[in-house]
Amino acid sequence: MRRTSKESKAMRVAALLLMAVARAAAQENPETERQGRRIVVSIPDCKLALIEDGQVVKVYDTAVGAPVSPSPTGTFQIATRLAHPTYYHPGKVVAPGANNPLGPRWIGLSLKGFGIHGTNSPRSIGHAASHGCIRLRNRDIVDLFERVEVGDVVELHGERDELVARLFAAVVPGGDR
Repeated sequence: MRRTSKESKAMRVAALLLMAVARAAAQENPETERQGRRIVVSIPDCKLALIEDGQVVKVYDTAVGAPVSPSPTGTFQIATRLAHPTYYHPGKVVAPGANNPLGPRWIGLSLKGFGIHGTNSPRSIGHAASHGCIRLRNRDIVDLFERVEVGDVVELHGERDELVARLFAAVVPGGDR
């Protein structure tokens, strides 16, 4: 019982620290407050944070681009949202379903061909294993899909810059944020 209590306390402290860091970042950068909702991805950490009004709402584990097909970096927007997407690749089409590499949802970015999606390979989460897209567990992409809209900003950070360090420093592995 003592161990569970300590773990719960550590998770609460980490969540409070994460919220305090997000508040501080929003105060330092008033632009953050005006943006409303945005997604920040740390490619080196394989993490995605959903931020609303300067507050970290949730952090998800991801898979990112493999060294031979790295994820792009920069600031983009959500251009499309598709439930039950069909996967198209030269010479290959996979209908929606369990074998679809995109999983149950596709959040397409303003950079053609790149997006945030589910996966039929959940063991890839936490690794540099995709063709450049950001992969989430299927339950996580369904959750994120319901929280975002076309036009929301998506930042893909290739280095652990100051913002990424502040956002993801207090994350407790496996903890709900």
